[in-house]
Amino acid sequence: MEETYDCVVLGTGLKECIISGLLSVDGLKLYERFRPGQKPPAELGASRDYNVDLVPKFIMANGNLVKVLIHTDVTKYLEFKAVDGSYVMNKGRVEKVPASDWEALKSPLMGLFEKRRAAKFFGYVQQYDEKNPGTWRNWDLSRMTMQELYGQFGLDAMTIDFIGHALALHQNDSYMAQPALPTVLKVKLYYDSMMRYEGLKSPYIYPLYGLGELPQAFARLSAVYGGTYMLAKPDAEVVFDEAGKAVGVKSEGETAKAKFVVGDPTYFPGKTRKTGQVVRAMCILSHPIPSTGDSHSVQIILPQKQVNRRSDIYVFCCSYTHNVAPRDKWVAFVSTTVETADPHNELQPGLQLLGRVDEKFVEVVDVYEPLEDGRRDGCFISKGYDATSHFETEINDVLSMYQRITGRPLDLEKEDLRKRQES
Repeated sequence: MEETYDCVVLGTGLKECIISGLLSVDGLKLYERFRPGQKPPAELGASRDYNVDLVPKFIMANGNLVKVLIHTDVTKYLEFKAVDGSYVMNKGRVEKVPASDWEALKSPLMGLFEKRRAAKFFGYVQQYDEKNPGTWRNWDLSRMTMQELYGQFGLDAMTIDFIGHALALHQNDSYMAQPALPTVLKVKLYYDSMMRYEGLKSPYIYPLYGLGELPQAFARLSAVYGGTYMLAKPDAEVVFDEAGKAVGVKSEGETAKAKFVVGDPTYFPGKTRKTGQVVRAMCILSHPIPSTGDSHSVQIILPQKQVNRRSDIYVFCCSYTHNVAPRDKWVAFVSTTVETADPHNELQPGLQLLGRVDEKFVEVVDVYEPLEDGRRDGCFISKGYDATSHFETEINDVLSMYQRITGRPLDLEKEDLRKRQES
């Protein structure tokens, strides 16, 4: 360990492993974490058949994380399977987010006349090209707010709720007063992801055996290009010079020297601030979630207005078809941003959608973000994971860290990358 490296990456979390590639809690060990000393019931199946992620998130099929996977060629270590459906709560009912024009015509999310207005909106979004002013209709989306753009098409409140939260994946309604361009691009990404692979019923994919496969794959990639992994190093501590700049990591009396250090907030006391809390309930089911067409994997978003909250509630569900649970078992997560002194109760609207629950574990986690960008002190710190059930916010944090570390953005639009993506 007494060597000098370009950088030291602390931890094996997904963000940290992606960064190391660019430059899971196993099974019923959950009982050891949440209920020490208790033995799991036999009806839950064998521990070896579970691959449970404590922060599960689906991946947008044409999103930046997929582009990063292709850019690094880490896909050769991974297998993915499409997610069966994307749903949204509307007027107390779980409704499927339309995956095609035909589904949109039949969808109860909108009335007949509203469907015509929404069709015009979606047509505008799908043809919109940020580099071609001819597609803008003389609207400057960098100045026009999203609320003003909705008004141009006369969309009603329920449609706006569905678009903003189930398609654009905003966590609350603050986006309405912001420029329309980011939201339009988010809706366009949802549509492009639906079209990315033939036969998709949702815009999401998920790795077989769970997200734990991604850090392993990036760890292999880093090792191929000269990265050194040191496992089971207790009490790792960042070492600073007299100027307060990170110069390495110390563990068991040895120091690995480096130009900078990357890690999550737990390794950098005093250099982060708490921004909130997330509450998550992990549930084991013996059936698919009701009202989802017996789907083996689904996302359900409960928009804030539908549940009288300031932030959305998310339901993630996966099953044995993704090799994360024994046969005929489903693993479901309900998560949200904590808003009250009773975070467990805040999950009830989502938990009520699950039907009978065999086992439930609940955890409240503090969320932190770095105080500085890392350029001054050489500490490049990732943000804590939010409540969302998808990766769109997290991959943006990874790309931001990459740019701060290297001084340049990661180019995910290269011609050779597009060719590799097509292949």
